[in-house]
Amino acid sequence: MSESASAASPLPTHHLSSMRGRDPHEHHRAATPLVLLFDLTFVIAFGLAASQLAHLLAEGHTMAGLTGFGFAMFAVCWAWINFSWFASAFDTDDWIYRLTTMVQMVGVLILALGLPQMFASIDAGGHVDNAIMVLGYVVMRSAMLFQWLRAARQYPDGRAACMTYATTILIAQIGWVLLIFIDMSLFTTAASAAVLVLIEMTGPVIAERRKGGTPWHAHHIAERYGLLAIITLGEGVVGTVASISAIVDAQGWNLDAILICIAGTGLTFGMWWLYFLLPSGQVLHQFRNRSFLWGYGHIIVFSAIAATGAGLHVAAYYIEHKAHIGAAATVLTVAIPVFIYVLMIFLHYVHLLQKMEAFYLMLMGGTAVLVVLPVLLAAGGVSMTLCLVILMLAPLVPIAGYEMKGHRYGSEALKRVLGA
Repeated sequence: MSESASAASPLPTHHLSSMRGRDPHEHHRAATPLVLLFDLTFVIAFGLAASQLAHLLAEGHTMAGLTGFGFAMFAVCWAWINFSWFASAFDTDDWIYRLTTMVQMVGVLILALGLPQMFASIDAGGHVDNAIMVLGYVVMRSAMLFQWLRAARQYPDGRAACMTYATTILIAQIGWVLLIFIDMSLFTTAASAAVLVLIEMTGPVIAERRKGGTPWHAHHIAERYGLLAIITLGEGVVGTVASISAIVDAQGWNLDAILICIAGTGLTFGMWWLYFLLPSGQVLHQFRNRSFLWGYGHIIVFSAIAATGAGLHVAAYYIEHKAHIGAAATVLTVAIPVFIYVLMIFLHYVHLLQKMEAFYLMLMGGTAVLVVLPVLLAAGGVSMTLCLVILMLAPLVPIAGYEMKGHRYGSEALKRVLGA
């Protein structure tokens, strides 16, 4: 027998296996093909949420758009977050685990299909029509409930934590279902949803801090969040293509089309670069309690990324003369989420390293100037193309600051944190 044949690894199987906790110190832990496939369903959900937001913003229905977008992004992001942390701790990859994950994917798609109906009902006022959306959420969370109960039965060391997760999911799920059948005003629905969100987000805190926690892997989690950030950044590419198409359809290929391509791609690229300056895996590996603000804060990060793509789509509506808002308002639909995104990355950076520098505030100030300036220029009659090119530079301020000087502050803070 040849040496290569004797050294060959056996082919993988997916027979039923006991759901034991993974090693949180496992080397070379990486995202599996299954979780990458799972993430693809969120491309659809983020895309529909962003397109609905863009449509309502272009119509001038700002409050309806933001309200629907808030509901949608929390539901989608929270479903992803709960599965991802579970998978980091209990990824057995047997056939039951795989099929349960497929059921969750079906739930994501059902939820996504219900988004237009939910947005339309909020825009019309009165009762929030979230029946299809909640149905998808029930499918997802029922599968997740099964996963936690299975882990509780097969992993005695984590039974208390797993049962805490299962209990809060069940309580919140009953509440979400009741929202379908009780006819309430938008305000009452929002208040009820806030209570359910609080229940959903309190469960992991209790489970991880008071019930022994789960063996999630810090570097694996950091990679998973980074991959979803990249997926969400795809909305920026979609918005850029929409803007370019609007110019090309109206005027053919010209300088404006090229500049829009540079602006949209540069903005998306800058947001990507900035995100991966976070030393998430290294810090969370040693300080697991910092994961809560980091993980929950990413709901805003992902929402800001998707909203930026929606804003670029609004710019396309404006260029096509289909928007019912002015130039300054159009630029604001991109500028505000970009600034929120940069601010959230800044806050995550400071939270992870537990260190504030005056230099960081200077960079945020420079970012703010390049966010406000294109809005003022748009109000003064400057072309949309030029305004977006200037806005593209906003994320480049903290990137340039980090690469030239900020990395030294960060390295010293990281050394101090890990040394502690």
